[in-house]
Amino acid sequence: MSNKPEWVAGRIPALECLRAQRRRAHRLFVLKSAKGLEPVVRAAGRIPVQPVTRDELDRMVAGGTHQGVVLQADPLPLLNLDTWLEKIGGSSPFAVVLDEIQDPRNFGAIVRSAAACGAAGVIFAKDRAAPLSPAAVKSAAGAMEHIHLVRTTNLTRALQALKKENFWVAGLEAEASRVLWDADLSGRLALVVGSEGTGIRRLVRRQCDLFVRIPLTGPVTSLNASVSAGIALA
Repeated sequence: MSNKPEWVAGRIPALECLRAQRRRAHRLFVLKSAKGLEPVVRAAGRIPVQPVTRDELDRMVAGGTHQGVVLQADPLPLLNLDTWLEKIGGSSPFAVVLDEIQDPRNFGAIVRSAAACGAAGVIFAKDRAAPLSPAAVKSAAGAMEHIHLVRTTNLTRALQALKKENFWVAGLEAEASRVLWDADLSGRLALVVGSEGTGIRRLVRRQCDLFVRIPLTGPVTSLNASVSAGIALA
């Protein structure tokens, strides 16, 4: 992973990055004419604050949405599975496992739900997964600053390691026979969310101890990955 500083665009992502203090912030760029930026500027503390033009901010984020604020900071810290397991110790947390979630907005939205619902971490593979892009960070609305992000080279082996640490692995699947609300999901739990198109892959499925579904009774018969994860986590 590169240690090159990156841009954190948007008021809430920048504010939460400054508040969390999990990564070093270098400089805060603010639109000269922008109003209501006082909370972000206060959170910056001794970090240099530089007024700039809208064109300058636009160039920093390659035309993305910045709301008049861009923070230059170190990349988000990523943990490997062993380090994360050491951090959680003997507690009984739950984690969200993402199997090939490739849409950065879905990725960010799931991280946001996971952080809001008290998950101890979000586990995802190094390859064939959404990058930690500005779009993903913005969709998470600051949540990535407050939750452990765990990247693994092999998701199947990661689930095997979790099971050795007494985690139950539950797969979220539309066709499962067991309704989510009826399942006992207490104790150490890893909830697997499959990809937007093909769901949970075969090798990952083999590691699941049970499958659960969200009951849908209306005319809409499917939900996207981030909405499903949000409902399941709530």
